[in-house]
Amino acid sequence: QVQLVESGGGLVQAGGSLRLSCAASGSIFRIYAMGWYRQAPGNQRELVARITPGGSTNYADSVEGRFTISRDNAKNTVYLQMNSLKPEDTAVYYCNAHRMGDYWGQGTQVTVSS
Repeated sequence: QVQLVESGGGLVQAGGSLRLSCAASGSIFRIYAMGWYRQAPGNQRELVARITPGGSTNYADSVEGRFTISRDNAKNTVYLQMNSLKPEDTAVYYCNAHRMGDYWGQGTQVTVSS
């Protein structure tokens, strides 16, 4: 079992930056692949970025070059640095832990104003 708690969302103007954090507890963090997903109203939840236990990353085309996912295994935390934010990045962002099943946080709202 893994418990995930996101933080760092908020309101920002287009072109600005935010850093999301996801603190994990309850299991051995370093063995999980971690990801950030987002869901905008009326849309399906979509993958934003993922990082493997070994540190390999992949990104959605829409955020490539603007967002960076990282993890600190000593702090049981995964981060999403979001730069050059656009109004279309507005969504609820969810942290995910994956190994033999999926665990989700409660989500944090990111709103980008034009």
